Amino acid sequence: MIPKFSMTREENIFVAKRNIIDYIWKSAKLEGLGVTYPDTEAIFNGRMAPNVKVEEIVAVNNLKHAWQFLLDNLDAHADYSYICHLNKIVGGDNLVINAGYIRNIPVSIGGTSWKPDMPIESQIKKDINEIFTIAEPTERAIVLMMYLMRKQMFIDGNKRTSMLAGNQIMIANGCGIISVPLEHQHQFTTLLVQYYESADMEIIKQFVYDNCIDGMDFELVRKKMNNTTDQTISESYSDQYESEGFSQSM
Repeated sequence: MIPKFSMTREENIFVAKRNIIDYIWKSAKLEGLGVTYPDTEAIFNGRMAPNVKVEEIVAVNNLKHAWQFLLDNLDAHADYSYICHLNKIVGGDNLVINAGYIRNIPVSIGGTSWKPDMPIESQIKKDINEIFTIAEPTERAIVLMMYLMRKQMFIDGNKRTSMLAGNQIMIANGCGIISVPLEHQHQFTTLLVQYYESADMEIIKQFVYDNCIDGMDFELVRKKMNNTTDQTISESYSDQYESEGFSQSM
């Protein structure tokens, strides 16, 4: 895969912080939470959100704290322990039973009769190490995210944890932010179920690449600024020539 964005880490952090409420809101909606964007903004900023369920307020606050942890630890390796810690934050305040610990009970997945195997720590660590041999960061991030979603390591919060883990790789390498837009969430969920059932992630991996990566083209911004500067300088010289009785053709 070719990176869709090539930002510096600092530029990518700027984009993440600028749009963080939107990313949290879209992640919450993907999980089926009933919060609106104004609700999410109010919760994020510590204000009252009338008519929002307590567990939804906790879920949004936990995502806020998880994003803060992610942005504060971009030099960390998104390994097994890191992923477990993300889930511990996502499921904190008793939102998820045994948050941060690999599940030891079977779980079901909505929309399909497929059931994930019981997770085995040693195998997961081996698989994650193999994923980290993928050289290109965008592909590495998407593959890690999709692998973790299907693996269902935890009792709950797997999609949120998986997307955060993928975004740690994306932001650390200036490749943008993975976020599923509302208009694509139904299709994403449909493809996710197909991936669960088939174990073939190619279609949904390409879908995420095509539709679910956000960022800013700072190089284009710099070029526009340079062009504007060059035009201003040119106009300044032109005005000077005219004021001195010369033309640029001389």
